[in-house]
Amino acid sequence: MKKYLVIGNPIKHSLSPELHKHWFEKNKIKASYEKYLTNENEIKNIIERIKKKEISGINVTVPFKKIIIPFIEKLTTEASMSKSVNTVYMENEKIIGHNTDIAGFELAIRYTKYDAKNKIAFILGAGGVVSSLIIALKNLGVSQIIISNRTIERAQELKKNYKDLQIIEWGKTPNFDIIINATSVGLNEKDNAIKLDYNKIGSNKFFFDVIYNPKETNFLKKAKETGNKTENGKMMFIYQAHQAFTIWHKILPEIDEKSLKILDK
Repeated sequence: MKKYLVIGNPIKHSLSPELHKHWFEKNKIKASYEKYLTNENEIKNIIERIKKKEISGINVTVPFKKIIIPFIEKLTTEASMSKSVNTVYMENEKIIGHNTDIAGFELAIRYTKYDAKNKIAFILGAGGVVSSLIIALKNLGVSQIIISNRTIERAQELKKNYKDLQIIEWGKTPNFDIIINATSVGLNEKDNAIKLDYNKIGSNKFFFDVIYNPKETNFLKKAKETGNKTENGKMMFIYQAHQAFTIWHKILPEIDEKSLKILDK
């Protein structure tokens, strides 16, 4: 039986196993998919297990999307562009690192029917997924991207690759049309560390949170209360998983009613 893992720290919140197991059943695939709380010093061993064919593939989440790259033998175009890996597998005896977050986010925004063309995007965070969001936003035709991160040095690292980024101090609220929370703030429902001036922001903006569990973070709750459109990371998660599943199994799984309900827990 083939074995797949999602690795991260924290990882308890992940609903990846439920989604992949549902698609295994629907497509009559004999495989297992588990979440694995990982420390950085275990990554090399996990890659070795893929080489030995003990593991057929892994998904990578916070905080390992960049950390894992030195252990990868070949990056796909998407992984190379974003310097971020969330899907790993072996092909022609080489360990391949791929990025399905770019397509996942772009498809999620298109799913909402939001027209991002010529809009100002504001991203909170500078972690492993942010480079993917930047590429997807550029694909969607935004006019400007503003970044704010608690550690300004991490935002400045991103600017080396994306020269037209504007960086602002954490806690400042610029003018924007769409705002994306790409931090882990919100995984704990009591976490209020995102400081935004909601009164200054006003209404009719689009708030997107890459977090899907819990399904409504305080970031989204406050945005809704002030008359803004909100979306959690559910569809981004489903689309990136859909792409990983297709790569691993050469089968395009159906995004059916049950797929959507799994993430409504």
